[in-house]
Amino acid sequence: MGLLSLNLYALSPENCEILILQAGRGSFMSVLVTGGAGYIGSHMVHELRDAGQRLVVLDNLSTGHRRALPGDVPLVVGDAGDPACVTSTILDYGVNAIIHFAGSIIVPDSVTDPLGYYHNNTVNSHALMACAVACGVRHFIFSSTAAVYGMPETSPVGEDTAPAPISPYGSSKLMTEIMLRDTAAAHDFNYVALRYFNVAGADPKGRCGQSTPNATHLIKVAAQTALGQRSHLDVYGTDYPTPDGTCIRDYIHVCDLTRAHTAALAYLRDGGASQVLNCGYGRGFSVLEVIEAVKRASGSDFEVRMGARRAGDPANLVADAGRLPELLGWKPAYDDLETIVAHAYAWEEHLFALKAAS
Repeated sequence: MGLLSLNLYALSPENCEILILQAGRGSFMSVLVTGGAGYIGSHMVHELRDAGQRLVVLDNLSTGHRRALPGDVPLVVGDAGDPACVTSTILDYGVNAIIHFAGSIIVPDSVTDPLGYYHNNTVNSHALMACAVACGVRHFIFSSTAAVYGMPETSPVGEDTAPAPISPYGSSKLMTEIMLRDTAAAHDFNYVALRYFNVAGADPKGRCGQSTPNATHLIKVAAQTALGQRSHLDVYGTDYPTPDGTCIRDYIHVCDLTRAHTAALAYLRDGGASQVLNCGYGRGFSVLEVIEAVKRASGSDFEVRMGARRAGDPANLVADAGRLPELLGWKPAYDDLETIVAHAYAWEEHLFALKAAS
């Protein structure tokens, strides 16, 4: 059909739907997962496949890993911000819903490279949304973040808290939320933006987990330290107004998070209105509590060094998570710090064994 030569902006949703039905695989409606070879995206892929959903993954593999995907799930290597690639993928696979994970997520990196973050997270999301609208894809689920709240004065934090991001990362995600809101007002297009709090854990079946070597997630860093891959673990700030002086965060198991996306997809397909929802459990744990949980799981008493605060770390960031189960019927299965840590540590042991064997 010469799909790559199509003029995206000349396509109407009606004409694009006809092309979808005419394309080779288009009679089977699929979910497009951008960034599906990454940490959360790969868990989403397994969740959808386990549920019998047809899907296709779009990932440029800059941080994702092909090995994280089931062998029978199609992978398109490309960028979510490439209109020709996205359009051909939508048409080839008959995509009627998009779950958008692709993006950059390291807060300190966003401070040193703001333009890179605005391009990767905001500009590319704009291009993806434009393709969705032009091709008549009506359902869109967006991977947002609690970083849009910045330094909230109260905790737990509800969705009605005024966004006040303090990093380009948070701002880039908030800009995408704004684009989604305005796009939904102008087109036949509904979305759910899920604001993640602290995502952790790994697939209980050991199929995938957090595989970024230099990840900054506390549980992963602590697990690597327990395995001797790091000499020590640094704690940033012990003088916060919390019971033990360290920051408190709301940790959500990655598989509970992907189930929230599945629930959001069902909600939109049932005609649900656009929503912005927090993803957390509504209770938090301090840095020191998490470290002790990792020590228990690993049986290792590794070195912990206390340091000064980092700029921009709120003392207490916990989700008001009531709307997610209320609207989507979502129920967590792994709402337990010990379970989250045990799954994360088992995955780190797996990676350590692979590295030792190579």
